[in-house]
Amino acid sequence: MPLTSGKQAFLEILAQEGVSVMFGNPGTTELPLMDGLAREPRIRYVLALQEAVAIAMADGYALASGGLAAVNVHIAPGLGNAMGMLYNARKSGAPMLLTAGQHDQSFTATEPILWAELPPVAEPFVKWSTEVRRLEDLPRIVRRATKTALAHPTGPVFLSLPVDVLNAERDVDLLASTRVAPRIVGDHQAIDRAAALLAKAEQPLLVAGDAVAHGDALGEIVELAELVGCPVVTECVSSTCSFPFTHPQYAGPMPRLGPQIRALLMSHDLLFSVGGDLFTLSLPDDVDPMPPGLRIVHLDVNPWELGKNYPAAVAIHGEPKATLPELSEALRRHTTTHGHAEAPKRREAARAAHERMRAELTERAQREARQIPMSSLSLVQAIAASVPDDVTIIDESISSGHGLRQLLRCADPKSFFGLRGGGIGWGLPAALGVKLALPRRPVIALVGDGSAMYTSQGLWTAAREGLGVVYVIFNNASYRILKQRTLALKGFSAEDDRYVGMDLDRPPIDWVGLARSLGVPGEHVEKAGEVPAALTRGLRSGGPYLIDVRIDPSFT
Repeated sequence: MPLTSGKQAFLEILAQEGVSVMFGNPGTTELPLMDGLAREPRIRYVLALQEAVAIAMADGYALASGGLAAVNVHIAPGLGNAMGMLYNARKSGAPMLLTAGQHDQSFTATEPILWAELPPVAEPFVKWSTEVRRLEDLPRIVRRATKTALAHPTGPVFLSLPVDVLNAERDVDLLASTRVAPRIVGDHQAIDRAAALLAKAEQPLLVAGDAVAHGDALGEIVELAELVGCPVVTECVSSTCSFPFTHPQYAGPMPRLGPQIRALLMSHDLLFSVGGDLFTLSLPDDVDPMPPGLRIVHLDVNPWELGKNYPAAVAIHGEPKATLPELSEALRRHTTTHGHAEAPKRREAARAAHERMRAELTERAQREARQIPMSSLSLVQAIAASVPDDVTIIDESISSGHGLRQLLRCADPKSFFGLRGGGIGWGLPAALGVKLALPRRPVIALVGDGSAMYTSQGLWTAAREGLGVVYVIFNNASYRILKQRTLALKGFSAEDDRYVGMDLDRPPIDWVGLARSLGVPGEHVEKAGEVPAALTRGLRSGGPYLIDVRIDPSFT
């Protein structure tokens, strides 16, 4: 058999594993890989100007495609630059194969420039981290890495690829791929116990987590919710449309602060979480979010989450799409073929609350519509009212996105992606990965100005690749969320009305000029009534487009 080089073997395995796009920023230790890509037409290389951009693009691509994302960075400094976005990818569960070039192994004893042991650097934020030491081991390690990234709970893996391994030539067996079947069905006895508790509960609440959207189980969770008739909230740090925002039983997102969560839960006697976090909080508080006596039923693909913070009366290790139909059937056995006897009355109450929630937000937004600078809510309402039905929204509006999930018409698992880990700078590049994965859908990214400045280099990649993403910059010229939380401390800043290191107004950032310098056209918008036409121009442009919207900077 002909000899195969390490770079050829690696790229051939990636192609066999379904990889058609690789994100990255190369350096000297990646030159063998880049040389191999010159003769690999099956894999499109998307160049980022900084490693954080590459990782966030891969994160968005993995979440939107449901497949493996490949991303390559440059040795120790490049991997260091990637870590903030790698944290986000770990939290979002993005199946990602992250690789970094390493010096020739015959050279590393001298500790050359840029060298470091790479696997320990990545290890805290990945499922598995190792270095390939020999070409003979490369196929086995790469196959193991892809299998691990795609198995529940999905997430990133890391491989260090020394130059000598990529340049070596051997007669090697590339092996075959392995996929762990994803549709894990929960234990039948546990499912029956959960159904019995749902049947007995007088005021149940359903929490929909990202695992629902990742598993394409919106239909299954809607069926269960309608059989029970209860309100449904999305989890504290929700990054997907895990329950249709338009459904009459949708009650909005779970709050992120302990007292607010407790106030919500006090009116319920059973909490059933389907892949939802219990709870990922924003700040500590003396008030525990969980009221005493509230029973918990928890279903999740990740057993670590079950009973992690609060004991579950029933804990089910299972995947929502495979397990929820079993639970719905069990609930029918414990109630009626049409579900709980109180379900119609509960559904009507939930519908009324849903309509009231949307009407109140819309009315307030319309009252504020003539305000200049416009309020963030009036901007959100203008966007929600004018985007196409098949739009995919990328959300990193942070503290300015109030009302977004309540007013948008997102109703399928590919319609909404938000920042999961909390490391800002994700949204601008993640939108590019989403667009690559979903080229036929219009993609609109809503990004705060502070967040966008972390990864503004991504605009260049958008222009280079001709990716039709419309960016709406929520421009309040500040780190607004930090001002809000500093104000809550009731300390010196609150007394003196002075917030150190939280303003972005001296000098102001010219977002349209910045975008234009990187190849992206754009415009400024000042009034809520101008937003729909600007969005239309952006979508019709066929390429990337930026809309800079100055919003009210107040934070009290």
